[in-house]
Amino acid sequence: QVHLVESGGDLVQPGGSLRLSCAASGSIFSINAMGWYRQSPGKERELVAAITSAASTNYADSVKGRFTISRDNAKNTVFLQMNSLKPEDTAVYYCNAQVVPRAGARFFLVWGQGTLVTVSS
Repeated sequence: QVHLVESGGDLVQPGGSLRLSCAASGSIFSINAMGWYRQSPGKERELVAAITSAASTNYADSVKGRFTISRDNAKNTVFLQMNSLKPEDTAVYYCNAQVVPRAGARFFLVWGQGTLVTVSS
């Protein structure tokens, strides 16, 4: 069993910053890619940013230059630093991870429960 727990969501004013964290725990041999997604009411879940185990990253165009994804492989944790936040960034943010449970096994995808980010004055 593997769990992802997000934290860091909050109410912030436009132009402000937040840092989200997502920690994986359980039967983990290694983790391939990790990512952050978000979902606003009435919209589909969308990719925000992703990072491979080698720290290669990609971002949605809407957050490039404002958000930074990083990870601590020793702690099985991924972070999302969000700067210059806009009202349209308001959403529930979810992390996911491609978890390899033991040596030689295929990975499976795990999702966190989500953390709410609200950008409003």
